[in-house]
Amino acid sequence: MQKLFIRKYLNNKVYAYMTAAAFLMISVLLGISIGTVSVPPLDIIKIIGGELFSLSSNEYTEPMFLNIVMNIRLPRVILAGLVGASLAIAGAAFQGLLRNPLADPYTLGVSSGASVGAVITLFFGISFPFAGLFTLPILSIVFAFLTIIIVLAFTRRIDRSMKVETIILTGIIFSSFLGALISLMIALTGDELRQIIGWLMGSVSMRGWDYIKIIFPFFLIGALILLMNGRELNAMSFGEERAQHIGVNVQKRKMLILVAGSILTGGAVAVSGTIGFVGLVIPHLTRLLWGPDHRHLLPLSILTGAGFLILADLLARTIISPTELPIGVITAIVGAPVFAVILMKNRKERRG
Repeated sequence: MQKLFIRKYLNNKVYAYMTAAAFLMISVLLGISIGTVSVPPLDIIKIIGGELFSLSSNEYTEPMFLNIVMNIRLPRVILAGLVGASLAIAGAAFQGLLRNPLADPYTLGVSSGASVGAVITLFFGISFPFAGLFTLPILSIVFAFLTIIIVLAFTRRIDRSMKVETIILTGIIFSSFLGALISLMIALTGDELRQIIGWLMGSVSMRGWDYIKIIFPFFLIGALILLMNGRELNAMSFGEERAQHIGVNVQKRKMLILVAGSILTGGAVAVSGTIGFVGLVIPHLTRLLWGPDHRHLLPLSILTGAGFLILADLLARTIISPTELPIGVITAIVGAPVFAVILMKNRKERRG
């Protein structure tokens, strides 16, 4: 009886959104509250409410709390949430498109491609007059898109059937190659870009509101494109031929999804560096909890992905405080075992 109740609860999409939203809200409160100086949740609500609605209550708030919340922790939490949401929805879309839970921006080499674009921008000091601060994410997105196109083209050359295992293996090979290129560029620059090593391991530390302004438009564009293609992803998850039979323009939709995934990944990498496994773990767990329907899987992945990375960042900055771990270390510790479990499960299903 209890199992039946839990199953009905999980299958009810209203409760799914309520649960995911509650998880995100709790993550945000914890991310802002916990640190070297603890800020009471009630004060957090008063401060944010006061800033949003120009209330006078902030006049009676401890000035130190006001500074910590508005200038340090809130922008960090929002940035972590946007990065987590971007990677999670991109991973869910790639998994639906390629019909395999092992696909994500990290394993497909898209994150590495975006990182190469970012490092080249910093290495050569590139700045487009018309783009300004957006030069970095624009080049990250271009390189992310080029990488996924090259990976798919190379896979087609060596395996006409385009097996997903071959695509992922090709993505991992390209990811290793691009990682070597990044290491070479860092080695050639001397000391001035050695700080980029920490950035490449993934971090949202000391980024501030400017970085939120950089990622937000790319998150909005990429997420909207994917959300508008939820039905088409459902159709393509049963095979491209079947999708064509029911009237889906497969080539157009596939290109839109790849472009949107590259926009999301490039924007995330530009502000936080390479953070692996978020796009693998979150969509997989969301799918297990609430089903494979992409009309709900994509928005739920946004909520859970944002909450997950906020908690991962909280752990990264508190576990060995006052020293901070790169957030990519935390996600890799969680993600690598999950990747192994999914791989073994897929192998058993194929043998069975």
